Parts: sequence; C-alpha cells; structure tokens
Amino acid sequence: MPEMSQTASEYANVITICREIFSKKTKDYGTAWRILRPSSLTDQIFIKAQRIRTIQETGQNKVGENIEDEFLAIVNYCIMAIIQLRETDLKDLELSADSAVSLYDKYANEAFDLMSKKNHDYGEAWRDMRVSSLTDLILMKILRVKQIEDNDGKTIISEGIDANYFDMLNYAVFALIHLNK
Repeated sequence: MPEMSQTASEYANVITICREIFSKKTKDYGTAWRILRPSSLTDQIFIKAQRIRTIQETGQNKVGENIEDEFLAIVNYCIMAIIQLRETDLKDLELSADSAVSLYDKYANEAFDLMSKKNHDYGEAWRDMRVSSLTDLILMKILRVKQIEDNDGKTIISEGIDANYFDMLNYAVFALIHLNK
C-alpha cells in the first residue's frame, strides 16, 4: 500500500493543475460564475459526471474533450459551489483574481484536510476502486445534493450540501490520480 505522503503529493499535483485552470479562467472571464446559485453549479457538476459516465459506458467520445478535463472541471465547480454556499457575506459578483484564488486555496486546503482524515480511516481504499465507481459515487452525491436542495437545504440526519461537494471534489481528485498512472 502506498504511503499517505504519496497520496498527499499526488493530490497536491492534481489541485495545482485545477488551481492553474481556475486562475487562468478567472483572468479570462472574471468571476462570472458568482451569478450561479449553488443548484446551478450542482447541475454543471451533474452534466460533467454524466458525460464521463456516458463515455465510460459507450467507449465513444464525439466531442473530443477527454474525461480527465471533465474531472478537473468537477473539482473546480465543487470549489465554486462551496464558495457560493459558505461565503454568504460576499455581495459583489466580481471578485479580484487574487481574492478568488485565495478563496479557492482556502477550500482546496479544507478538502485536502478532510481527504487526509478520511484516507487515514479508510486505509486508502480508493486506490482499489475503479474510476467508474468514483464516477458513480459523484453521481450519487449529486442526486443527494439535488434532494437536499429540493428540501430547502434541510436534512434530518445527513451531512449538508457542502460536505457532499467536498466528497465529490475528493472523488474527482482520486479519479484523476488513477487516470494519470
């Protein structure tokens, strides 16, 4: 079994790629994504995950973009959604690139901390999982989030929406680590 320091390094490499994409797109587009409600971001994640599943099942990719790009997008959409959920004091739609990247880093670090704790407790079980199973877990979490959103964010016993976004983000990172081997 690989050491957890290897997982930390692989995880950091994936997040570095995602962060670079986020930073460059922020410079290109600003923070136009701030207009999106969390439910719209949930739907964006759904579209990406569903496309991955379709390509996995059919073996056909007519658009030409690879599934790695879709997993990278899922990571970034999850962080955007967490920002939208958690940063309720931010009223301006347009954030400076530095502010947006700073928030990105804040939640990417929180996701890493969560992954480290769960990875310890689960003994790196994700390493023995298939990428298709990680895709299915992301889709399941999306359906859970949609149900919670339909219940006005209320849960009786379950984790909240943000916890599900963190899990989807981490599943996407794990898939990318698998795909880069």
